[in-house]
Amino acid sequence: MQQREELSAQRPERTAPSTLPNRRDWFNATILGGVGLALDGLLDLPAVKAASREFKLSNVSEFTTSCNFCSCGCGMIAAVRDGKLITLEGDYDHVVNRGSLCVKGMSMFPTHTSPQRLQVPRYRAPGSDRWVDITWEDAIERIAGKIRTIRDTTWIATERVGDKEVPVNRTDAFAFMGGAQNTNEECYLFQKAARLLGTVSVEHQARL
Repeated sequence: MQQREELSAQRPERTAPSTLPNRRDWFNATILGGVGLALDGLLDLPAVKAASREFKLSNVSEFTTSCNFCSCGCGMIAAVRDGKLITLEGDYDHVVNRGSLCVKGMSMFPTHTSPQRLQVPRYRAPGSDRWVDITWEDAIERIAGKIRTIRDTTWIATERVGDKEVPVNRTDAFAFMGGAQNTNEECYLFQKAARLLGTVSVEHQARL
């Protein structure tokens, strides 16, 4: 009993941990304060907070399309938000361009968003010095009427081959021209329309 009391008397008394900051705490506070002041001068914190509320790619739908400048058929990805095109970039999964775009392909988006880009059809009457805006319905009616008039006035029903008169049912007055942005399905419809209208003159922009 006496020995236990002597051992307990030799143990130092435990003191409560100090709540005062030591040298390491002052060093960390100084570093963090300097970084905070530096970032405050470089970043607009209210703007960062506002931007973080809505992510850049939220509510964005992506659609694959193709560049319409030449016949290479490079693939592109169009990002659309609320019906408005916001970006156009190369399609990394496309077999032709693998995400790369030439200078013409890279100018697709500025061309689309240009304030000088036409949004409606325009018509200039014969002898006039100015263009006027017309509706899409009016443009379709004008084009269809001209095609019908040209087709009827230049129609070749028969043609003499040797001693025989054979039916040909064609016109040589107009032609169809396709583009690099047309899909296989669109090209099929163009070919059908050209044959129904009576012309075999179908070309592609890359050959002209």
